[in-house]
Amino acid sequence: MAAVLASLIALLVIISIVGLSVGSVSISFPDVVRSFFNSASVDEANRIIILDIRLPRLLLAMLVGAGLSVAGVVFQALLRNPLAEPYILGISSGGTVGAILAIGLSLGFSAYTTPLASFIGSALVMLLVYTIAHRHGQLDTNTLLLSGVMIGAFFNAVVLLIIAVFNQELRNAFLWLMGNLSNANMESLAVVSPFVILASGFLLLKSKQYNLIATGDETALQLGVDVTKIKRLSYLLTSLITGLVVSVSGVIGFVGLIIPHICRMLFGPDHRLLMPASMLLGASFMIVADVLSRVILAPTEIPVGAVTAAIGAPVFVYLLKRT
Repeated sequence: MAAVLASLIALLVIISIVGLSVGSVSISFPDVVRSFFNSASVDEANRIIILDIRLPRLLLAMLVGAGLSVAGVVFQALLRNPLAEPYILGISSGGTVGAILAIGLSLGFSAYTTPLASFIGSALVMLLVYTIAHRHGQLDTNTLLLSGVMIGAFFNAVVLLIIAVFNQELRNAFLWLMGNLSNANMESLAVVSPFVILASGFLLLKSKQYNLIATGDETALQLGVDVTKIKRLSYLLTSLITGLVVSVSGVIGFVGLIIPHICRMLFGPDHRLLMPASMLLGASFMIVADVLSRVILAPTEIPVGAVTAAIGAPVFVYLLKRT
């Protein structure tokens, strides 16, 4: 396990360096390193590009990729369904509605109000989906998945309606709806990161319980796991992670779907390794997706959500057919 995680950390470091170097303006690796030490030999324009523009984007990409990936792992374990992830379950759409309402009502892209509104939207959708799928004291996972898809579609329509009503205030919202890291800043990261990291850390501590729940609720109960309590708390924390991530990056789909499956194929189903591995690989994947979004049509930037969707949609179809 230690060797795998060390390798993934090394991969993340290498990809991070590439992410800071590559873009519409290419900056050499030595200049990237010297920028962090305030070296006088680095051109001031390059220093600004690295520290003020690319570094916040890099950190945001890592946060988004790690958060969505761990949320995907948890949903797939709790629901025992390979198609479960925040985007498919409609939770991202709920967070989007909350964030868009906060923006449209002139609460603004505040570092505090938008994440809070986004979390409330994600939590309400999770509660709604959970209520619909909970019948006769049992949670029907197939119903939950299908209701999540339908509710997600409904809230996407609500988002378009809100944009139509608040046209002037939300004139840049379409780019944000497709996933966009260009508005990354240290203030938002400072507010959102601690909550995402703490929630992800708590979920990591429950990895052994997820191993048992993945085998079946009855088995987990017999082995002393409080399944109901773990599930409710996990749904709340994954909604928190999703809502906070959506508030700073917009809607980025399929990360929580494809990364857990790649890690499961590479490292096996043990959540004690699967969860941290997914977080590290998810962070690396989002950095690569962000770099691609900046260089494919440079100097024009395409939404990073379009990149993840282009990769994730075929994987979703494959999993759907296989399931």
